[in-house]
Amino acid sequence: MDGTARLLVVEDEPTLRELLSATLRFAGFAVVSAATGAEAIALSGSQAPDLVLLDVMLPDMEGFDVIRRLRARGQPVPVLFLTARDAPEDKVNGLTLGGDDYVTKPFDLEELIARIRAILRRTSGAGGELTVGDLTLDPDGRQVTRGGRAVRLSPTEFRLLHYLMANAGQVVPKARILDEVWRYDFGGDPSIVDTYISYLRRKVDTAEPKLIHTVHGVGYVLRRPRP
Repeated sequence: MDGTARLLVVEDEPTLRELLSATLRFAGFAVVSAATGAEAIALSGSQAPDLVLLDVMLPDMEGFDVIRRLRARGQPVPVLFLTARDAPEDKVNGLTLGGDDYVTKPFDLEELIARIRAILRRTSGAGGELTVGDLTLDPDGRQVTRGGRAVRLSPTEFRLLHYLMANAGQVVPKARILDEVWRYDFGGDPSIVDTYISYLRRKVDTAEPKLIHTVHGVGYVLRRPRP
């Protein structure tokens, strides 16, 4: 998919915006660009990009506000944040809002392209339907149900649940979840995993039997209910 994917580059600095656009076109992507948050929101609707490269500091609003509005409109498009802000709380904030990766400036263009392709591989469909008890996940349709009831998840929540279900019955350490779901180590801080597990439990694990279990000092496991 990534060779023909459409990317939306959102960057207010003209020179960097043009450099990114030209480099990504040379790498085989179709590229549209925006200089403001308002333009990004409009183009996300009209151009249906496969991924958004989103600067955090824009003239009219923060990139964090852009992703909030996209998610509020039900647009699950993957987002890769580009920013000079490298504080851990900014990274956690961006990814908690549903971002897929967070790259600080200055960055290596080859590494950026590799990260883009990794995100596209993770979000372009991931095999057949998964079922654990009365919990069902359809990777292609991006749908989740529990007991026949539809469950609405953010893109990151969906990837995390998919990973847990694909490894049902196996205890997965937090470090491995970070690597497989976020592909980012947060400087070794696993707290984002705990936060998203909490989100998932509120959405998919409110009824009995409970499926998501904590293995203290190790990580998490999604267990199949006993017959």
